[in-house]
Amino acid sequence: MSIPVIAIDGPSASGKGTVAARVAKALGFHYLDSGAIYRVTAHAALQRGLDLTDEAGLAAMARDLDLHFDGQEVYLAATPVGDAIRTEEAGRAASRIAALPQLRAALLELQRAFRKAPGLVTDGRDMGSVVFPDARVKVFLTASPEERAQRRYKQLIEKGFDANLPALVQDLRERDARDASRSAAPLQQCTGAHLLDTTDLSIQEAVDRILAWYSPD
Repeated sequence: MSIPVIAIDGPSASGKGTVAARVAKALGFHYLDSGAIYRVTAHAALQRGLDLTDEAGLAAMARDLDLHFDGQEVYLAATPVGDAIRTEEAGRAASRIAALPQLRAALLELQRAFRKAPGLVTDGRDMGSVVFPDARVKVFLTASPEERAQRRYKQLIEKGFDANLPALVQDLRERDARDASRSAAPLQQCTGAHLLDTTDLSIQEAVDRILAWYSPD
């Protein structure tokens, strides 16, 4: 397709969402937080008391989700769920269900529908490898588990949630292992992706690197 895509993949709490949103703003592109789609799906499943191992049931539910974005806010039907889906419970549930191939297939077309002119910046786990394999720029954005845990800890405390730093480090390590070892779209640096380690970079420095890699027609 002629509509350009910048696909930014990476592990949880690496800062890819913040970086992707700023890149999109700088270019005047649309922005898709694919992780929010999985978190909303997990949130809806938990609300309905669904078994998180019921692959067919979760996929069927996902196909009928009334999900939309308004700027940075996420809505499930008419209800804003931005804060609810950022809890650690929702994050752990999202990581579990994201390993289910039927669910990933159910959400694939929903994600691709966000590709609209003049362009799209998207972040997730398999944006460059599966969802938008023809992306103009592919980035694998990461940071050390300790740095990512510090960032997540700060976010949670600022939002008024309880947080334990050692527990966050352990949770991120476990989530990385689970995401990297799943059979469906495992987390990995795909062919052609630029590696961007943000452990010692500011947000703006990371944004500037990606903007330098993008060359419009």
